[in-house]
Amino acid sequence: MFAISLGDDGAELRPLEPWHAEEFLAHMDRGRDFIGQHIALADAVTDPVSSQAFLRMYAEKAAADTGRIYGIWAEGALVGGVLFRTMDVHLGVAEAGCWLEPSAVGRGLVTRAARVIIDWAIEERGIHRVEWRVSADNTASIAVAQRLGMVRDGVLRESYPYRGKRLDMEVWSILAPEWRDTTQQSQAM
Repeated sequence: MFAISLGDDGAELRPLEPWHAEEFLAHMDRGRDFIGQHIALADAVTDPVSSQAFLRMYAEKAAADTGRIYGIWAEGALVGGVLFRTMDVHLGVAEAGCWLEPSAVGRGLVTRAARVIIDWAIEERGIHRVEWRVSADNTASIAVAQRLGMVRDGVLRESYPYRGKRLDMEVWSILAPEWRDTTQQSQAM
């Protein structure tokens, strides 16, 4: 197994695999209400069987090269994650996403972790466009998209049914040349 340091605070990014199902469920239980405000992950992972199935689904996506999931560990505990919900290497398009439990909010963990996976997707897998789809009400996730240098492409009005309501979804994206320019500028500073 590998771990990538996310900075001087000891936080790490690691693959989130089916054998993490128990830890993943405990993490979800700690953050369920917070995480569930905007994304269905909290409703999808509710017991050991669903936790195992969710992580197995991403293991299968990784094997098929159509998605990936990574956990963020801080002080030895799983506190959130980032993923490629979809990834089409042939078309060069991937959709990234994130989640975080309340104990880890405000530390820049998601932004740092997303930078790692986006850089990998663009530089190693040849992805040309990385998308970030987010509820228009999820200001924290929109702020991450902005910090990553993404551009707001538009709003898909009432496109996402969630807990009895239809949510507006914003689509943000960054293209490989923009990512490289942003990365070079930040390294020059």
